[in-house]
Amino acid sequence: MELSLIQSVSLIISMLFVIVLGLYSMRKVKSADDFSIGSRSSSVTVVSGTIIGTIIGGAATMGTAQLAFSAGLSAWWFTLGSGIGLIIMSVFYSGPLRRSGMETISQYLVAHYGKAAGPITSIVSSLGIFFSIVASMLTSVHLLSLVFGITEGMAAAFTVIIAVTYVFFGGINGTGFSGIFKVCLLYITLLIAGVISLKSIGGINGLEAAFPADPWFNLWGGGVWLDTGNAISLVIGIISTQTYIQAIYAARDARVAATGSLVAALITIPIGLPSIMIGMYMHANYPDMLPINALPMYMLHYLPDWLGGAAITALLLSSIGSVAGLALGVGTMISKDIIHELFNCGGTKRLLWINRTCILTVTISAALFVFSNMKSLVLEWNFLSMALRGVGIFVPLTIAIFYPGKLPPKAAICSMIAGVVASILGNILYPKYNIPLFAGLGVSLIVNVTGIVINRVVTRVKNII
Repeated sequence: MELSLIQSVSLIISMLFVIVLGLYSMRKVKSADDFSIGSRSSSVTVVSGTIIGTIIGGAATMGTAQLAFSAGLSAWWFTLGSGIGLIIMSVFYSGPLRRSGMETISQYLVAHYGKAAGPITSIVSSLGIFFSIVASMLTSVHLLSLVFGITEGMAAAFTVIIAVTYVFFGGINGTGFSGIFKVCLLYITLLIAGVISLKSIGGINGLEAAFPADPWFNLWGGGVWLDTGNAISLVIGIISTQTYIQAIYAARDARVAATGSLVAALITIPIGLPSIMIGMYMHANYPDMLPINALPMYMLHYLPDWLGGAAITALLLSSIGSVAGLALGVGTMISKDIIHELFNCGGTKRLLWINRTCILTVTISAALFVFSNMKSLVLEWNFLSMALRGVGIFVPLTIAIFYPGKLPPKAAICSMIAGVVASILGNILYPKYNIPLFAGLGVSLIVNVTGIVINRVVTRVKNII
């Protein structure tokens, strides 16, 4: 496929602007704290921009259109579930987390459950987030290969370079500023494209004529267990993810943290709808096409050239920006909670470069992993990612926030390990029924409740004696 001159110019200008934003952000980075949490001075705009710049990635756009091409409205669960998770975080979690004055989930759990919680939390979170990076990397590689006609290897290399530039120098500020620009561009192009596609198919009446009500207009069209599990995995995954909590820690105060999370939720929820509309439109007109290409093909062939070029840029930024933001979260956990704690690497400059090196390593590893999974469904990786992040961390984190001191440290550690093990076994034994989430979360809850009950009994016996 060849881009027109106008499409190419529009794409290049937009990409250069984002690189300039990343380099501009570098001026604010003097230490590891500036890099990872912006010295806790971020505004509502930067907090919300950081969250949406990461969450509105390839899954929310191309991945949603890909699933809508095959399943219709149930593809909305990714952005809908993410938004619900952000609202819950805003109302219940953002205040206590921001007031703690910490930097990572691991540090918060260590304060409540002891040092052993740190490495376990970081490893579990990093593993889960890695699969989200894979999902966004997958969309970026497909998109670059389609638009520029380059090999998958070249597309992966280009993704790594842009993602590293996106966040390598500016850190949290780089993802925040670029995230704001990306979302503005995405909203404009997706809204226009969604309206055009709806008109082209004949409005709501045309949709109803082209598709049967079930499963195409059913939120649970993929099955009640599967779609409900996906929704729950997104809620608990959002609350348990370092990248989004890192934005909360970076806020100027608890009020800014809550407002930023709420703004991000209100922006995230509706953005899946235009992608769903376009995915269904392309299915109605090109049922034999590769589903992952539905959204970019529409942008290039059905929008004016200048807008199509900007739209492709927005899709690229949504994928690459998500890779960058998630890699920042993993890099921060590995550098702060594993390398720094286990190997006692001190000094702000050294930690800054360790963090940057971790980001580069994680991004390259994700690119290599993508090559063996090029034909997989993007949202499957995201749902698995969210489940893995949440099953080991969500319950002990929630207890630490709302019932501090109630859960014995040993029970918390056991629940983290047992939840992840149960989730992995569930995925291997029953992959079609979303057992990874329900098995892992159920086991984690049982272990934690058992720990609390035993602790109460032991305490009462001691008091009697």
